Amino acid sequence: MKLCVVGSGYVGLVTAVGFAEMGHTVVGVDRDEGKIALLSQGRSPIYEPGLEELLRRNMEGGRLSFTTDLGAGVSSSLFCFIAVGTPNADDGSADLGAVLEVAGDIAKSIRDYRIIVVKSTVPVGTSKKVAETIRKVLGQSGKESQTLFDVVSNPEFLKEGSALDDVLRPDRVVIGVDNPRVGELMKELYAPFTRNGHPVYLMDIPSAELTKYASNAFLATKISFINKMAEICDRTGADIMNVRLGMGSDPRIGMPFLYAGVGYGGSCFPKDVKALIHTGNTLGVTMGILSEVEAINEEQKRIPGRLVDALFPDREDLRVAIWGGAFKAETDDIREASSLVFLDQMIVRKARIALYDPEAMGNLRARYGDRIRFGKDPYDVLPGADVLCLLTEWRIFRTPDWDRVKALMARPVVIDGRNQYDPRELGTRGIDCYGIGRGRPREAR
Repeated sequence: MKLCVVGSGYVGLVTAVGFAEMGHTVVGVDRDEGKIALLSQGRSPIYEPGLEELLRRNMEGGRLSFTTDLGAGVSSSLFCFIAVGTPNADDGSADLGAVLEVAGDIAKSIRDYRIIVVKSTVPVGTSKKVAETIRKVLGQSGKESQTLFDVVSNPEFLKEGSALDDVLRPDRVVIGVDNPRVGELMKELYAPFTRNGHPVYLMDIPSAELTKYASNAFLATKISFINKMAEICDRTGADIMNVRLGMGSDPRIGMPFLYAGVGYGGSCFPKDVKALIHTGNTLGVTMGILSEVEAINEEQKRIPGRLVDALFPDREDLRVAIWGGAFKAETDDIREASSLVFLDQMIVRKARIALYDPEAMGNLRARYGDRIRFGKDPYDVLPGADVLCLLTEWRIFRTPDWDRVKALMARPVVIDGRNQYDPRELGTRGIDCYGIGRGRPREAR
């Protein structure tokens, strides 16, 4: 089948590559000429494991191309995916400006029947607005336009760092339609992805739109809940790793996303929680639980900085080493990352900061410039450091040479923001390690 994907950001690019990998013919469309030029050379503007390899393979195979010409993409494609950003507006709502603008631009190029698929994360009712926008441009009534287009809600469930696997082997495919015939066409489009039994759920459009927000908000709630339990652990001497084991072994709860740490970040959870709170408030539904989830997460990001202040209350010219800057491992994305809060805290304190991250240092350098020294490897940031703070759970940080770490640092103090290390084991090596919910000495509370 032939399709175009409008928007070559994270969701759009991974989606386009995934469909091409399954044999479909895909045109990626974006108005950013620099991004299209980069993609046309087989180079990805974002880091995602395996993405650039598949990008080049499918371009060489003639299944994937990129253009700034939306009309060309629409004219050659039955399916037109909208995969542009929906950032938060000032009131927390999802800004649908880009989605509706693309819908209008698609309408200008429609000459015969097209299926408009909303892939962007959008609040309930957006697909209806997309249809209204297209009809307005076409100058047709709802009945007249039924022969020219249908709108589908097809939310994405990608996890940065494993997005390609999520596209090629999805847990489930959610499709919201109001035309059963279009539902069957969408199932045919996704057939290469679902041959191993991955379920396809056909449902009404509002339910499909809400499913995405509900899923992300629930996962964010799990994270904030276990972080609040970690706070109790620090005050009582309990160990959150044991609590997690006891909780997560219950199949009604489960282990995924039940990790205490320095909070969630990225382009999805913070934005979607805010947008769902706004949707609830607009509908007269009190969203107190999600407001608390959001508040807990913001406080969690400040824990490493508060620990540093507690451990070094009067220290001037503090030297801080940081492992990790991306909001999670296997991505270069720093949007809403916990590292940004910690870096801002340390800059205010006028600390001397050295940081290493395998992929995110370019984005961090663009934000902070020479206020941070960036290391060549994990050990390059350690000489003379008073404290080492782990903020991202990259595999390269899992099993460091602790004797080397201790020898390089001025004082062997580790703040483990991802609970990767055993504080007791490091204590036997003469290293003070402070985790999240691992039981905290009184002076560091």
